[in-house]
Amino acid sequence: MAILQRDVFRQFWIIKNNQRSSKFLLKLDFTLKTYNKLIKSLINQGFLFQTLSDSLTQRGGKTIILRHDVDSLPANSLKFARIQSEIGIKGTYYFRIVPESFDEKIILEIYKLGHEVGYHYEDLSFAQAKLKAQGTAYAKASADKAGHRAQGEEMEKLLVEIGIESFGKNLEKLRKIVPVKIICMHGSPMSKWDSRLLWKYYDYHDFGIIGEPYFDVDFNEVLYLTDTGRRWDGDSVNIRDKSFNRKERKTVAKDAKSLSPLVIPEPSHRLTIAPSHHFHSTLEIIRAAEKGQLPEKIMMTFHPQRWTDKPLPWVKELVWQNVKNVGKYFIIRLRAVGSRLQVFSSLPPTAC
Repeated sequence: MAILQRDVFRQFWIIKNNQRSSKFLLKLDFTLKTYNKLIKSLINQGFLFQTLSDSLTQRGGKTIILRHDVDSLPANSLKFARIQSEIGIKGTYYFRIVPESFDEKIILEIYKLGHEVGYHYEDLSFAQAKLKAQGTAYAKASADKAGHRAQGEEMEKLLVEIGIESFGKNLEKLRKIVPVKIICMHGSPMSKWDSRLLWKYYDYHDFGIIGEPYFDVDFNEVLYLTDTGRRWDGDSVNIRDKSFNRKERKTVAKDAKSLSPLVIPEPSHRLTIAPSHHFHSTLEIIRAAEKGQLPEKIMMTFHPQRWTDKPLPWVKELVWQNVKNVGKYFIIRLRAVGSRLQVFSSLPPTAC
């Protein structure tokens, strides 16, 4: 928490001490001016920008997979898309199906600018909410507070059945506006269910999907940088948006249907990242780019709702995100404790 408080005070100090300077916005993080400077510094170092689809077939050279999670304020994403279009680069924009993200006009305009549009799915969270609203089914499936394995599997399968139906409907809703062939999980930090669990039982290729970054990007070769938590080193307040090592597990067959095994991701650790590739601020990434210190393959995830040149929205996002970071920090801690208690309670008496 002390680190989060220092981050807030640092940004306010910059505003206070540079408010009369014409260049003070460039000293602030998460402004469009800083974003422009970042993109130009990467271009000057010879990086090419790719959509996720392009990255699956074009793997050579210095490349950056440019990803945008449109969690809210889609108009901010449109500003990003226009900036990129003017420069001559393109990226992938993942839209949620919820009202704060889903804007048909903006989705279509971003697509017409030459960018790729994907579905930012969170359908297990929707399934959980639906079961809770129904009451009886949810209570029956989650009755065992001790977390016995059979009961957990029953709940999991019930959620997946509802979730996959939701996924199909929402994907088609988005496809009525623009072509969609890629997807990406939305973290849904308040839900204990990870929507990637759908692909333990189903194969997204059956829905005409060619890629999901958490499964189809090899993070042993690609450096993953994300502004989750309004910082580039937010692992301590990041619940699901993390890079993964690849580890094969068998996909569960549904109705005896033969499915190809998917690669179910296992979280990797920041310790595997070289110190020179560990960044807190955007300005640190810019300096590393200017010194030629970045690796040749990177995926960068932006949440455009966090980026603005307007003072009041900028301060609001700064304060609110740091409040959320504190909340997510404790959620991570509590879930870690809960997982340990669940393992302990499932042990036979002789093992305790």
